[in-house]
Amino acid sequence: MTMHWILGAGAIGRLLAHSLSPTTTTLLIGRRALPARQVLTSPNGESCTQSLRVLTAAELSLEAPAPPHYVHIATKAMAAEATLDAIASLLPPSTPLVLWQNGFLAQPRLTQRWAGPVLCATTTEGAYVVSEAHIVHAGRGHTFVGDLHRRYAALAQALASCLSGANMAATAVDDIRDRLWQKLAVNAAINPLVALHGIRNGELRAAPYAARVEAVIAEVAAIMQAEGIASPNSEEHLAAWRALVWGVIARTANNKASMLQDVEAGRVTEREAILAPLIAAGRRHALPCRVLTSLDDALAKIEP
Repeated sequence: MTMHWILGAGAIGRLLAHSLSPTTTTLLIGRRALPARQVLTSPNGESCTQSLRVLTAAELSLEAPAPPHYVHIATKAMAAEATLDAIASLLPPSTPLVLWQNGFLAQPRLTQRWAGPVLCATTTEGAYVVSEAHIVHAGRGHTFVGDLHRRYAALAQALASCLSGANMAATAVDDIRDRLWQKLAVNAAINPLVALHGIRNGELRAAPYAARVEAVIAEVAAIMQAEGIASPNSEEHLAAWRALVWGVIARTANNKASMLQDVEAGRVTEREAILAPLIAAGRRHALPCRVLTSLDDALAKIEP
């Protein structure tokens, strides 16, 4: 059986552990101790309890288990590098990493600095934390896996097959950079606005907010075109991005975005991973990004 280390015991990290445990050997590594008995509520409302192997980074160093076949980094983007640094001495330099972060911050940095393969995953699986011993799998989605330089197609295919066998539908792709930027566009149009206004995704369709969504889409579409990022479908460029964003808003109307959850909990948000790459690209191409910058500034003011 393959060994998977999962760094980050949040919603996605625990969803991975629950899904992979029946078919692989998993080790869930968090910042603090969690109960070994973990509950997962499925999208159809059924609850399943599993005994997961859960360690802190300090406990992992003392145990020094056998090296893993994959290390999944499922933390927030701003914590990814420090989380890896805490256990890197225990890993052979050829160990494949799998990055599950939003935005486009950790992916290029870790791809550049890690000697071994670095795969990136972008997923529409929905999950949220109820307690230290319970998560809810709110909705099934699809995961795409690939690497930024198109060097590890066979490894990406092996991981996609492993995830699909664990009931997390996955596909290996050679355009993961485009897919990460497409998700970045969606996150930029939704997350900052719902976080600042304390609303659910679907409320963005109301008059007070819809115009601001459109303003973000216009800036993002221009930046994507300048960056050479493929449109998400065959429609005209701006129309394609509008269809993508409004489609996600409709499908996730009742969702409380992770950035809103971070604001409500008094945590630092992922604005740097989501907004900073777009703003930097806009400036690089001398494109206006006034709306994106204003959202970034507003979020910075309310962060701890």
